Amino acid sequence: MCRNIRTLHNFEPAASHDEVHAAALQYVRKIAGTTKPSKANQEAFDRAVHEIAHITGHLLEDLVAVTPPKNREEEAAKARARAVASGRYSVA
Repeated sequence: MCRNIRTLHNFEPAASHDEVHAAALQYVRKIAGTTKPSKANQEAFDRAVHEIAHITGHLLEDLVAVTPPKNREEEAAKARARAVASGRYSVA
């Protein structure tokens, strides 16, 4: 579940609201142990995602980077190359 959470700090362009929300959703899913909460837990689940996304946004704004921002496309290409080299994916 949580392997989908990506590093969001020190990228150009900066992480979008949607990326922060997706990371918060994955985190809450992992902690709750479910991808779809029951109706009784939906409000608490949604509130947790919202609050974690909000706090994560503040964290990303406050962090100071000492290295130049990474390029998203270059980092994605590196990740794809690592996945192919490990045998997890084949080149199509």
